[in-house]
Amino acid sequence: MDYMALWLFACVFLLLLSGYPVAFTLAGTALLFAGVGSYLDVFDGAFLEALPNRLYGIMMNQVLLAVPLFVFMGVMLERSKIAENLLETMAQLFGSVRGGIGVSVMLVGMLLAASTGIVGATVVTMGLLSLPTMLKRGYDPRIACGTICASGTLGQIIPPSIVLVLLGDVLSSAYQQAQLDMGVFSPETLSVGDLFIGAVIPGLLLVFLYISYLLIVAALKPDAMPALPEHERRDRSQLKKQVMIELIPPLFLMLTVLGSIITGIATPTEAASVGAMGAIGLAAYRQQFTMPVLREVMQETTRISSMVFMILIGASLFSLVFRGFEGDELIQGFISELPGGPYGALFLVMLVMFLLGFVLDFIEITFVVIPIVGPILLSMGIDPVWLGILIAINLQTSFLTPPFGFSLFYLRGVAPPSVRTIDIYKGVMPFILIQIVVMGMIAWWPQLAIWLPRVLQ
Repeated sequence: MDYMALWLFACVFLLLLSGYPVAFTLAGTALLFAGVGSYLDVFDGAFLEALPNRLYGIMMNQVLLAVPLFVFMGVMLERSKIAENLLETMAQLFGSVRGGIGVSVMLVGMLLAASTGIVGATVVTMGLLSLPTMLKRGYDPRIACGTICASGTLGQIIPPSIVLVLLGDVLSSAYQQAQLDMGVFSPETLSVGDLFIGAVIPGLLLVFLYISYLLIVAALKPDAMPALPEHERRDRSQLKKQVMIELIPPLFLMLTVLGSIITGIATPTEAASVGAMGAIGLAAYRQQFTMPVLREVMQETTRISSMVFMILIGASLFSLVFRGFEGDELIQGFISELPGGPYGALFLVMLVMFLLGFVLDFIEITFVVIPIVGPILLSMGIDPVWLGILIAINLQTSFLTPPFGFSLFYLRGVAPPSVRTIDIYKGVMPFILIQIVVMGMIAWWPQLAIWLPRVLQ
């Protein structure tokens, strides 16, 4: 009976592997174990009485309002073909350079991923838009597939992103709980804006290394990444006009949203509302804002947002039952006895999250795992911003790693039959190495993540 919490976690994990909906798996399994525990007199039903307060807190959480707004912005940019036009403009802008189309895909994928934060949506969109073009232009299938998968996962770390919004909200609660457990009754706060600011340098470093790799490969293997054919390039005046129309407005929107958060002018929720209205304005300006498009965007936004909040509700119930079985104390005792102190514990948690990333989505890991281990790690003195950035990059790496990475499955689903699965696996390997290098740099030099938030406080 002392290990009921671990049996609960194991049962949830097995049911998730069966493909049953995550939210209902979390809630249903938790209620089942709570019933069994109450019958065996090893679970106090008073823990479930806190559920209404948890749900009310979710409903009144202003930060979480940013989720549907950011999703709306990203889906609107995608469905109104702004992302498609942006990709074409970028390809023309860098077309004269070997590997220019690959660089364009990386940059557009970064912008699209940052606006939605949904890895699957970005990889599928970029796969449909850019993979046929890259293969037609003579790109090596491995390089093309690796570029698309890597660009799609950038939404984990490039702000603004719902991934960072959700992670920031969960880490904020974990940070306050950790301080209360240490006897600090006037706890410091962690905002989503702090996590956004902390992700700027690591995110840009990652993009820089990605693009550097593409340019190096283009220089060493020009046939694998040819430049855009001369007859397909536009003259300077046409290109300048195209950049002003297609590139500058969405780029200005992204910078406005992120800049307003970093400078403190707006909260993430306020900035997300500006981004949503800006996406509508861009669609209207491009004469792509129609009722069918709006209907599709609203339906997709509702579907994604409902999924996120249903998982959050299920995870809240799961965490209450897990605590009722003293699972948090069991995990804390295990982690505190690990060799290496805080860094040994951090390494083990990162390893477990990396493996969980093969079978669970980021949202599920954020709502289920981080509330359990977050307070324990933060009570050991680990900086919350540093921890958040490491988690984001760690899971980003997991989503790229064969044979179970989510990005690989998403691209396989839209790639033509001529592209072999082994090509996708080989294509992502260099980007995985870059991810590991960046994660090692951040682990060795925490200032890469925590310097900018401290400067701008």
